[in-house]
Amino acid sequence: MDDLTCLRVSIDGAIALVELDRPERLNALNPTLMHELIAVARRLDADPTIRAAIVTGRGRAFCAGFDLDVFTGSDLLDGSWADRYDAVQLGAVMADTLEAIRPVTVAALHGHVVGGGVVLAAACDLRIATDDTVLSIPEVDIGIPLAWGGIPRLVRELGPALTKELVMTCRPFSPTEAANAGFLNRVVSPGAHVAAARQLAAAVASRPAVPVTITKRHVNAVVRQSSMADFAFTDGAALMAALADPEAAEWRRRYLTGHRTEDPKA
Repeated sequence: MDDLTCLRVSIDGAIALVELDRPERLNALNPTLMHELIAVARRLDADPTIRAAIVTGRGRAFCAGFDLDVFTGSDLLDGSWADRYDAVQLGAVMADTLEAIRPVTVAALHGHVVGGGVVLAAACDLRIATDDTVLSIPEVDIGIPLAWGGIPRLVRELGPALTKELVMTCRPFSPTEAANAGFLNRVVSPGAHVAAARQLAAAVASRPAVPVTITKRHVNAVVRQSSMADFAFTDGAALMAALADPEAAEWRRRYLTGHRTEDPKA
């Protein structure tokens, strides 16, 4: 996969390692990275030799969420309604594509896991984090709703009350709290996240493929029905409405003015 600019992909037997590769931006999600992740997920899905895939981030963070610099571009704020809708739905397509692939996905989290990075992790089947990971969902502080199917995914993983609190208050939460709520499968020491994810991926990959795939699809079907994730299609329209709201725009301006790459909150 030599045509990638924002991802690194390596294959070791039946396990793929997919690394977000924008360390200078703490792996913030821009359109190029999201398009590449969609393409890689589809390639892995089409390769019958791949049974598990680890998703992680290079550098100091798993993912600092949606790249706030995109807000100054034209895709979200200008252009036709159809163009803007496609732009705001790209993250949902990314998460849905990753969640639907046949290989079992393991998110290996460290550093900051923020906003869209939390949604990306929630789209994976299994999750491991270091004990110094910091998770947060600051979209409301930016004047936008959590989109990309994030609400139904977090409701199914964290429950409705905790989802409401974390999204509406934007407070950071720890790996311990996330694990106690059922969001994480393991919490490990700093630096051990990829090795632990590889161990878990290997345990899955060593089992017979057909029942593993059936189990993944069965569980996903059950939680999708119970969380009504199909209604996430309204996320695009909701995000477009928030982008046009004057009060939300003022909150976004304040947030962007005070934003620093080294201390991500989006």
